[in-house]
Amino acid sequence: MDDILAIFVIVERGKADYVVERAKKVGAQGATILYGRGTGAKEAKKFLDFHIESSKEIIIIITQKDVYRPIYDEIVKAGHLNKPGVGIIFTVPVTELTGLEFRK
Repeated sequence: MDDILAIFVIVERGKADYVVERAKKVGAQGATILYGRGTGAKEAKKFLDFHIESSKEIIIIITQKDVYRPIYDEIVKAGHLNKPGVGIIFTVPVTELTGLEFRK
């Protein structure tokens, strides 16, 4: 199982479909999109004196380690994640997995 990774991406609401579409073009076989809400928005609103949307979309992509890099890089590019405050992306090793097979 050392060869499987989960890529987690958190973006502003409404951007996940586009990010997943781009990830699929470079090798992602699918994704799960969840909805969430960020914390700290009230503090930021008070500090910055304008509304910040706290609704988020969380993308989870399970992939093989040897093909994850182009997917990761395309997600960063598509989501503009290299800019501070836009979103985050990280990977986690998957130690056990049932119910998913990878196409070659």
